[in-house]
Amino acid sequence: MLKARGKHSVLDVAAGTGFHSIQLAKAGFDVTSADGSAEMLAKAFDNGREHGVVLKTVHADWRKLNKDVHGKFDAIICLGNSFTHLFDEHDRRRALAEFYAALKHDGILIIDQRNYDGILDNGFSTKHKYYYCGDQVTAEPVHVDEGLARFEYTFPDGSKHNLNMFPLRKNYVRDLLREAGFQKLHSYGDFMEEGEESDPDFFVHLAEKEYDR
Repeated sequence: MLKARGKHSVLDVAAGTGFHSIQLAKAGFDVTSADGSAEMLAKAFDNGREHGVVLKTVHADWRKLNKDVHGKFDAIICLGNSFTHLFDEHDRRRALAEFYAALKHDGILIIDQRNYDGILDNGFSTKHKYYYCGDQVTAEPVHVDEGLARFEYTFPDGSKHNLNMFPLRKNYVRDLLREAGFQKLHSYGDFMEEGEESDPDFFVHLAEKEYDR
């Protein structure tokens, strides 16, 4: 998506341990890695060095992103189901407004989420076609309702960790993106065109500031 549109400067607003930032830097993109956790950024920087990449890291809250992150970017990525950590709609709208403002006039936002529609409507299932958290880590919901999805992650050493997320429905996210000002939206199901995958594990939304000329 980035290369096809000639994008070069990328802001990773949910850098976490640095996986996406490192992959993009290796692919030749000019990457800035932001996260709300200083501990995560330190881990990302260390992981980058192990892979021969020196990450540019910024400690930033999405709701005040442009106070800490300066300049305009060709693209912003918000991956790893990270946007679902915001539980307040006002915070979601503020974050998207900050993302929009940090993009150049023809910038794009790539944001992903779990398929909470499928979980809420039909119960949890996963094809494990794509491994979003490693092939030795399992993630399964222990509680789901319209206001909370609590997932339990089980690691190879037997340890478990619970994570609370807001179960965002796909069309709700698309509406938020439109209302934030993005002019063109395209949603993929597990990296495939809509309709090709009937019940994807994840949705990936591509939001563009500009209409097609």
